Parts: sequence; structure tokens; C-alpha cells
Amino acid sequence: MTTEAITSVPNERAQFLLKALIQRFIRDGQPVGSRTLSRDSGLELSPATIRNVMSDLEELGFVSAPHKSAGRVPTPQGYRLFVDTLVRYKQPREGEIRKLQSQIKRQQDDPDALLGSVSSLLSSLTKLASIVTAPRGQRAILRQIEFLVLSDNRILAILVINDREVQNRILHTAQPYTAGELQKAANFINDNYVGNDLMEIRERLIKDLEQTRDSMNRAMHDIISVAQSAMEDAASPQGEFVLTGETNLMDFAELSDIDTLRRLFEAFSKKRFMLKLLDKSINASGVQVFIGEESGYQILDEVSVVTAPYRVDPDHIGVLAVIGPTRMEYDRVVPIVDITARLLASALNPHS
Repeated sequence: MTTEAITSVPNERAQFLLKALIQRFIRDGQPVGSRTLSRDSGLELSPATIRNVMSDLEELGFVSAPHKSAGRVPTPQGYRLFVDTLVRYKQPREGEIRKLQSQIKRQQDDPDALLGSVSSLLSSLTKLASIVTAPRGQRAILRQIEFLVLSDNRILAILVINDREVQNRILHTAQPYTAGELQKAANFINDNYVGNDLMEIRERLIKDLEQTRDSMNRAMHDIISVAQSAMEDAASPQGEFVLTGETNLMDFAELSDIDTLRRLFEAFSKKRFMLKLLDKSINASGVQVFIGEESGYQILDEVSVVTAPYRVDPDHIGVLAVIGPTRMEYDRVVPIVDITARLLASALNPHS
């Protein structure tokens, strides 16, 4: 939420009523009418006055009135203001913290079992779906690239990344290329870009190819253009994650219809998709909240994702996350995700 959007809320009274509306909607999942809001807010305002304030908030995009209902519901923009400015976060209960500490300590010496246990416990505490990724290296540094000719206008790109990792990618081209042409393209990349992060290389290649379009050999230009996709794939997150509690989402009416659940469960089943989603927060300094379309993936427009990275050492970071409806209890969920990430990092790196 930008400062401009936040300050566009008319006044403190409107913010107070918006907060009361969101809290009621999170609790009940039903549009909130002016009379209900009058009781919940504790303000001595007539329903007519409240309706006027709601109209202002609706015009600003913070609430909407579904299906010609007399009540209103929060929009993603309303939730964003709530999360950033209005909510008062609750510290996890002592019993919840002790349960986390006990479970993490019990399996501290078995990292694989620990990740699964943390994911299950996080799902149990929040009553939502939970994901924990295994820690992985932050950067993918190109050490060497080679191309080999395959049949049917295909090229095998061999990338040596970081110290020992080798990744192979098959690239499809519009026309065949000779071994000599492929070697020239590989030499160009190795001479100019080795030692840099793959995503940085890809961005530089896009810029450099545009500048050298007229002077560079067409075949080499085309080969390097295709090779960009290999670098993007190789730079994409590689690793494992543990997902638990997906069925918890069936308890929320807005997510319980068959089509919505099918789309969500299909997304959950795609390892690459989930890792790319969580990679958005791997370099964050703390908890991040993606509300609806903020995740950048249409399939997640109806849910919110709360993430937090955990650092094992300077080079290895994992991410844990909770996924639930946009009307999740942010005041509870955000602190639980935060402290779980801290406890997990401490367990995996006890000397930090």
C-alpha cells in the first residue's frame, strides 16, 4: 500500500469503521451492514452516518457491496490498509510458543524431519495450509556454458553453476545450427558473463543483444537469445518443500467450491510454481503478506500468502509460509509465522 492510498482514507473515524468491518468479516465471512457496524464499533453514530462513511470507503476502493447486498466486504486494498496500518498484532500464546520450541528441539538433529514437523505444527496452529522449503543457496553463479547439437532443431545447453552443480536444458530453435556456430555463441557468453549471477546475466544479455543486433552474426544472436530461457530456468528455485494442511482450506466457504479447490490443489502440486512463489520473499528482512493478486499469480487471487525467510548461514536461506483466505486472522497468523521462522533458523544454526 502506498502512502498516497493510505492517506486517502477520509479520517480516523473512517479508519476505525473500516477496521471494525474487517474484523467482523474475518470472523463471520458475511457482508457487514451498517447496524451491525454501529454495534461493533461502539461509536454513537446513526446507521445513516455509517452508510455515508461506507459509501466514501467504497468510492476509494477499500470496501465493496457484493450482489446488491445491504452489507459490505473488504477489498484487497482494504485488507492491505488493515495489515499495514490498522491491525494490532497479537503475540502467540505461551502454550503455542512452548509447543513450537519443544517440537523443534526434539527434531533439531534431523533437518528433513524437522521441516515436515514445523510445517505440520504451523498448519495446526493457524488452521491453514503451511509450506516450509528446505534451505538453499541464494545465488546461481555461472561458471561455464556449452552447447551441443541435437536432432530436430534442438540444442543441449550445459550450465556449470556455482562450484559443482551441472544443469542441462534442451532448447528448441527455429532452424538448425552447426557445432561451430554453437561454439562461438558459448565462447561469447563464457568470455563476457562468467562469474555473474544467472538472472543478472540474462538481464544484461537482453540489453547487450539489443545494442549489438546490427553488428553481431545473426546465427549467434539467435542462439544467445534462445539461451536466455535456459538461464532463467537454471536460475529458478531448485529444492524441496513440505506442504501440509491443504484440506483446512475446505473449511472456508469462499474456497470450498470444487472448481476453486481444484485450481488451488493443482497449484500446490506444482513444485516449480510453489518454489517460484516463495522465492519472492527469500531476500526479505521479515514477514511479507501477499493479499490476493499481489502474489502475481491469478490462481491465488482468492487467497493470502504470509511468508517469512529463515537463514541457516550467510549462503543458505529457506522460506516458510501460510496460505489461507484473504479474510484470515492476520493479527494471529503474522506473529506465528514470524516466530516460527526465528525458532527454525535458531535450531538449524545454533551458533548464530
